[in-house]
Amino acid sequence: MTVVTIAYIGLLVGAAAAVYRLVIGPTLADRVIALDLLLVALMTGIVVDAAHRDSTTWLNLLVVIAIIGFTATVAVSRFMEQRR
Repeated sequence: MTVVTIAYIGLLVGAAAAVYRLVIGPTLADRVIALDLLLVALMTGIVVDAAHRDSTTWLNLLVVIAIIGFTATVAVSRFMEQRR
């Protein structure tokens, strides 16, 4: 097994745990954290693939995913704060 394969397996396990938490819940905060974990797993998968292929083609996508994830997390946390 190569290091890249081991990295992908670890990311798959983390993504599966995040999907489990996303489905089971029970609170909105749990689901938001699970979505953040899924985004981080996706971004890390892109980085591993880019390093393995020695390519920078998809690295701009990382910036977009990070901005969307941060903005969504802030928006949901403000919603949860006002909901109290």
